[in-house]
Amino acid sequence: MHRASITGPRLVALFLLGCVLFNYPLLYLFNSHQTVLGIPMLYAYLFCSWLGLIALMGLVIERRQDKP
Repeated sequence: MHRASITGPRLVALFLLGCVLFNYPLLYLFNSHQTVLGIPMLYAYLFCSWLGLIALMGLVIERRQDKP
């Protein structure tokens, strides 16, 4: 399979993962009065999820195939 034909479906999968991560049921689970290093749990979850999605997108887009 060509590299370009693999990148598109992976980005669509990341989009769907983002939709799931930022949907109400998961946000409700982290909406509590607890803190992580002084940051409310919901804000920490949102920031870490957002950062993780950006990192995964970077890996998908910039990953090079080593095999000739």
